[in-house]
Amino acid sequence: MSQYGSAGTAFGAERVSAATIFGQVMSLVGLTIGFLAIGAFIGQDIEFGTARVLSFVALGMLFGQMIPALRRGAVGITWLLAIGLVMGLGLGPYLTSVLAAEPDAFIQAAGGTALIVLMMGAWGLGTSKDLVRWMRPLAFAMFGLFALSLIGLFFAPGINANPLFSLAVIGISSGLLLVDFNYVKKHADEDDVVWIATGIFVSIVNIFLSLLSLLSNR
Repeated sequence: MSQYGSAGTAFGAERVSAATIFGQVMSLVGLTIGFLAIGAFIGQDIEFGTARVLSFVALGMLFGQMIPALRRGAVGITWLLAIGLVMGLGLGPYLTSVLAAEPDAFIQAAGGTALIVLMMGAWGLGTSKDLVRWMRPLAFAMFGLFALSLIGLFFAPGINANPLFSLAVIGISSGLLLVDFNYVKKHADEDDVVWIATGIFVSIVNIFLSLLSLLSNR
């Protein structure tokens, strides 16, 4: 994604503190996950075909963030929240079916996702190394795997059922979480909040769906 090309930019003394940026990023991530949950609740009974279309609309909206105006400021925040809502609508029937049939797997996947995020966050913020060079390749890999995951969900369930694929998604997404948190500490300013939040949000969704696939029979 083109937004990752700004990495390494030197910021002046006016740069907002990393703690402030981190708070803004995580608040936006939490809000976007909330919109996804609302969308999933609203869309729990929609038709399978409609859910499939909505999921690919959300994917297109994600790639739409290549447009600079859609990855910063109020417009970028609104766009990201819309992505969360539409993605939730598309995933609603699937998530509802898993929750109804295998609630333990759903809870375990949510807990495992939270643990991974905490671990990668602590590592990324705690390390003294600058991991920015890994951002672009991991971002492309993560978004590519996310697209394959959606395709598998609706067209080829065997993809997501493959443990190796799920583990690859978890590994790449966890790596991007590590790099994103590290970027917040080393480089980020307020113009970076929306696209960093987008990367973290998609990584979290990737990890959750992959854990859900590993832990359930769906």
